[in-house]
Amino acid sequence: MPLLINGQRVDLARPTGEMIRAYPHLEEKAKLLRSQPAQIVEPKGLLYVQQREFAVTTPKDGSVSILGSDDATTCHIVVLRHTGSGATCLTHCDGSDTEAEVSLIMSSVKSFSDTAGCGRLEVHLVGGFNDDRQLSQKLTNQLLRAFDLQPDDVHLVTFCVTELNDREEEDIHFPIIYGIAVNVKTAEIFPATFPEKGPDEDLRSAHVLTGASLTNIYDAKMEQLHIGPYFWRPFPHVDFWLQQDDKQILQNLSTSPLAEPPHFVSHIRSTLTFLKEHPFPSRSLFPDRKPRIYKKNQEGLWEQVCSDKI
Repeated sequence: MPLLINGQRVDLARPTGEMIRAYPHLEEKAKLLRSQPAQIVEPKGLLYVQQREFAVTTPKDGSVSILGSDDATTCHIVVLRHTGSGATCLTHCDGSDTEAEVSLIMSSVKSFSDTAGCGRLEVHLVGGFNDDRQLSQKLTNQLLRAFDLQPDDVHLVTFCVTELNDREEEDIHFPIIYGIAVNVKTAEIFPATFPEKGPDEDLRSAHVLTGASLTNIYDAKMEQLHIGPYFWRPFPHVDFWLQQDDKQILQNLSTSPLAEPPHFVSHIRSTLTFLKEHPFPSRSLFPDRKPRIYKKNQEGLWEQVCSDKI
């Protein structure tokens, strides 16, 4: 079944600019979202989702009430929600395998929902900008096409991507919104930044930098965060990259060097250092081939638990 706006099938043959003009309420909603200042989301009750990760949960979750992600330039953040069950998925897509990723998040939300019963599947797309290489536009089109290919009706509710998320300053384009959060209990979506992106931020980033595919990091039934086990080969030329200056790292390891947030280079350096320290994660990180498991403690913060105690 198709991707729908106001109950009508989206015509993917026409450019997104025409689609926006045909549905002015989408532009108004994007404008409203863009006008909100980014809220600082503290770690209590938060599940932070990195690039090429996804997490799904429901309003019944006693540990996680907010899903969020940021640092998206050409990437898009996708929220898929079933209005009947309240099952909500957030993922951070970079265009690596969009069709497979959309199928994965669809099945994850449907596993918590009776799609034949009351409610419907709604999708919210946020991110990207008018970048020089048109990577954002390409990803927008990929996501629209992938949702249109799904066997279930999917209703496009928020569309704040690419040209609708773009600002210009001295002939340089930037995203307006870099990150969003969704409140699983209320379904509210809002621009957000996150002081804490853990646990295991470097490990998870290393997994992405070494070519990971989209990974589900959360077991909502057990209310546990599962990281790994991840395996990679020694990162090529890691010493060379660590010797480069900030400009070289920005130019070569970003899809949009002029639009990255200020901490991009320090984040990449930290990830490269982690890869240098752990060339063989099967020995140093996951010798028992088991994931690192975290649960929220009484303060609402992640705390590692021993896998043999579960």
